[in-house]
Amino acid sequence: MPPIYVTGHRNPDTDSIASAIGYAELKSRLEPGREYVAVRLGGCNAQTRWVLERSGAREPELLPHVMLRACDVMQTSFPVTGEDQPIRVAGLAMVGAGLELVPIVDERGALTGVLTERALARRYIRETRHASTLTDAPTQVSAVLDVLGGELVAGEDRQLAGRVWVHSMDPGSPTGISAGDVVVVGNRADAQRLVLARGAALMVVSNGSRPSEEVLALARERESAVIVSPLDSYVSGRMITLAAPCSALMEKDPLTVTGEYLVAEISEQIKEIHYGAALVVDAQRRPMGLVTRADVVSPPRRRVVLVDHAEQGQSVAGIEQAEIVEILDHHHIGSIVTRVPVMATFDPVGSTATLVVERFRRSGIEPSAPTAGMLLGAVLSDTVILNSPTTTERDHAVVAYLERILGLDAAELGREMFEAAADVSEVSAEEIVTRDAKRYQLEGGQAICIAQIEVVGKGLLERRRELLEAIARERERERLALYALMVTDVLSKGTELLVAGDSGAVARSFGARAEDGTIELPGVMSRKKQVAPKLLAAL
Repeated sequence: MPPIYVTGHRNPDTDSIASAIGYAELKSRLEPGREYVAVRLGGCNAQTRWVLERSGAREPELLPHVMLRACDVMQTSFPVTGEDQPIRVAGLAMVGAGLELVPIVDERGALTGVLTERALARRYIRETRHASTLTDAPTQVSAVLDVLGGELVAGEDRQLAGRVWVHSMDPGSPTGISAGDVVVVGNRADAQRLVLARGAALMVVSNGSRPSEEVLALARERESAVIVSPLDSYVSGRMITLAAPCSALMEKDPLTVTGEYLVAEISEQIKEIHYGAALVVDAQRRPMGLVTRADVVSPPRRRVVLVDHAEQGQSVAGIEQAEIVEILDHHHIGSIVTRVPVMATFDPVGSTATLVVERFRRSGIEPSAPTAGMLLGAVLSDTVILNSPTTTERDHAVVAYLERILGLDAAELGREMFEAAADVSEVSAEEIVTRDAKRYQLEGGQAICIAQIEVVGKGLLERRRELLEAIARERERERLALYALMVTDVLSKGTELLVAGDSGAVARSFGARAEDGTIELPGVMSRKKQVAPKLLAAL
């Protein structure tokens, strides 16, 4: 079954990454038949990288989007035929698989073309009364031998490129047989001698009749090949043309895509092309999948579990095309829309990681040590070592539980974590203002963005002008009503709010004053509980 992705928000913080890791582990252990995969939607910040390294947890893979790709809908079981194989082999494979085409590959397994039903029909259903020919499809004697299931009694393997005849007339009758042709005859020695005298490249004797030694000697003299076929004359003649190599009839420029192609980008081409399919190839052009018309009609959507967010603007690109399986969050109910009822939890605790740990405990499962380390770091991060006004008794209980199973001091770990991530002197202003930024939708279609960075001391505010210019650029680039950056000091337990937009309205919502785009907010530490609600109400 396709995996179910567990994802936090864009510009992920430690809680977003840890909750995805923890909930994916829990769900996988509770549902062994399903695969839950933790993913991230952006780069990990310095604090999260520190916690990942300290805990020994594996960094989740980047998920760029959840729009359907070719690899999500492709068939992985389908026949493939070599370009030197007889078209009969490909035709039988096509019928057996119920497809309208068969991929044709070279000796390295690389795609060289496709053999289609239309190509076969055009070869065998045509408006002509002339003899069949191998001129456009040179064929080896050995290939004819294989499709007939016969015996080569004279001559050697060679290429055939003449017309194909079934000779049933009296030897004295007029005939169009000429040098290089392929002729099917019965057990009449006089007809066999005539065929060889005319210079036939291959003589096929039907119904298992073996030519006399005299005829075989003539064949060797004329350098003609002779095959004894167990089939009757009509079937032998028909089978000979089916021995032509696939390379002669294949279409050499089939529709090919990589597995990452979006279904939306290729569905129209698949519907319009006569064989109704696209070949999914790897870097060496080896066929790895087949996407047919049936595969792009109401395909199953990619499935996701959302943690630590419920805003469409914060979620993975293409979320509107995905199937949301569950939402687990500690923020307000956002703008995510689901097509069917889903399990959704919005619980006002200090961290989504707290909810994940509680689910572990209710299930009687202990998280692995790396996951427990990540979840502890996440709770300490989101609650600022249990000092944020969003902190609840449940967060305290979860931290105490994780301390016990990990055998460490949570307060000390929290101090180390914040100090390790506090130095941003070498980090660009653009990265500082976007690394932990959350977008919120306003009524009327506009949006705002609130970024936050936690520091130790006032050093970062020496770059105030640079940061204000950076958030102004981001506001203009994203066409936002307002862009704010919370510079939160975990020691003094307060925030300097830098604003690009109507800073006066923002200041009034806090009962404070704005000075040069900056608002001092003592005791304010929580974006979720203390800043976002006021800004959304004011704007």
